[in-house]
Amino acid sequence: MARRRLRHKLMLGLVLVATSIGLLAGGAFYVIYAYYTSNKTTLRKLNELEVATQLLKGLSASDQGDANDAERYILQVENTKAHLAVFRELSARNAQAGLDPDGGEMEAGLIVQLDTQLRELEAKVKDTQRPQVNRERSFRLQEEPEVRAAHDNAHRTAEQLRQSLIDDIKLSGEESKAAITRTIWLVGFAMVWTLALVGTMLYYFRVWMFAPIRELQAGVHRVHSGTFDQPITLTSGDELQELADEFNAMVARLHAVYADLARQVNERSRQLVRSERMVSVGFLAAGVAHEINNPLASILFCSEALERRLQEVFAALTVGAKAAPPAEAEVLVRYLNMIQQEALRCKDITQKLLDFSRTGDRRKEPADLTGLIRGVLEVARHLPASRGKGVLFEPVNYIVAPVNAQDLKSVILNLVVNALDSMEVGGHLTITLGTAGGYAELIFADSGCGMAQEVLQNIFEPFYTKSRTGKGTGLGLFISHQIVDQHSGTITAASAGPGTGSTFTVRIPLQLAPGVSDAPVGDGDTEPAPRLLTFPGSRAA
Repeated sequence: MARRRLRHKLMLGLVLVATSIGLLAGGAFYVIYAYYTSNKTTLRKLNELEVATQLLKGLSASDQGDANDAERYILQVENTKAHLAVFRELSARNAQAGLDPDGGEMEAGLIVQLDTQLRELEAKVKDTQRPQVNRERSFRLQEEPEVRAAHDNAHRTAEQLRQSLIDDIKLSGEESKAAITRTIWLVGFAMVWTLALVGTMLYYFRVWMFAPIRELQAGVHRVHSGTFDQPITLTSGDELQELADEFNAMVARLHAVYADLARQVNERSRQLVRSERMVSVGFLAAGVAHEINNPLASILFCSEALERRLQEVFAALTVGAKAAPPAEAEVLVRYLNMIQQEALRCKDITQKLLDFSRTGDRRKEPADLTGLIRGVLEVARHLPASRGKGVLFEPVNYIVAPVNAQDLKSVILNLVVNALDSMEVGGHLTITLGTAGGYAELIFADSGCGMAQEVLQNIFEPFYTKSRTGKGTGLGLFISHQIVDQHSGTITAASAGPGTGSTFTVRIPLQLAPGVSDAPVGDGDTEPAPRLLTFPGSRAA
């Protein structure tokens, strides 16, 4: 569906407004023209009427002369004919100008008829001027039957001519009145049309322009106040809707940038907290490690010596008395072993703290990540936590990256051990190795107990542990995070919730060794196939 462009809407409104103005202007012009034409026609007809009146007066004056004044009579007739000629010229001019309602047809016929009658009257008067032979008394021209008849005919025709002019004036007035009436109807219709059009345009301008602009303004205010989850909704189908869509897309990108910045700030804050804690741990470890290690070494040495002496004593008693060692001997040996194990555990903790409190970059060399993972899995398969659980390793290709092999092995081992500890017997850990965006990507996805959101937020904090087995110091993931960070990489944890398993993703910057490609190997190379390692004791086995 083609969008209705805003310029088309404005053009439509402009055309409608222009049409309304044209109707009003046309009506007004029509009224003015009708009035002008009627007024001009009336004036011209009044001029004709004045000439016709003079013509009629001339005929009346010729009928009131002396008894034998034939010359004066003829002069009056000639004067009347002159007025008739003037009238004929005026009538023809008005008819040609279109100022005669009937086109001058009536006047033209009467003019011809009156001209003939005047000529006839003039001839009759001349005939009365023969010698007054055999006349016994004087006579009047008006009393001559032929002259009287000719004069009456001419007078009657002049009256008709005058009456036709009066009728034309009336007709012109009626036409003018009819034109004004039609104009009033036209102007009234134009006014109603204009009012309806103005109301309609106000409504649609509110829908097309005012409301969208108000919605855009409200959306800008929402973004200004920091609200990014309320997009601008417009359905006008024009440039304003396109502007709203672009604004929504811009806000969405801005929201994503803000969210990413907030995530980075949160992550940097957590890293700062970890660094501060690590500094404190480092100072603490550096200050008390030797003081702790010395007593621990003494405890371990004494417990081992005491265990050997007890074994010698129990052996001597057994040989001399030929009897079994007392029942407390087993308990004593077990307690001495516990003392040794806990002493070694404390020593391991302090050693980790000492190792990690040492700052500075470790030496990094190109290493085959596939080989590192396989080496760690070979070690992990002998761990007690691996019994009855499977590991699926899926290397996409041979990947070489500059790393500290020992540190990265500890990271991989820690993630594998944590995954194995989080799973019941029959669980599976899937390890995927690949490349993405210039990084080597290691993904550890297990089917274990999963993690809640609170655990995910604090999983890399030092001394924070939510192990399913209840063991651990809370330093493994913290140290792994620090190692990955020293490699300029990232480590992230994800879980849909408790009981849904967890996924750890490690990304290490990828720098290929000379002559080595991260593309899949070609002919003549052996590509590592997916390998399922099922540790002893698996139910599936």
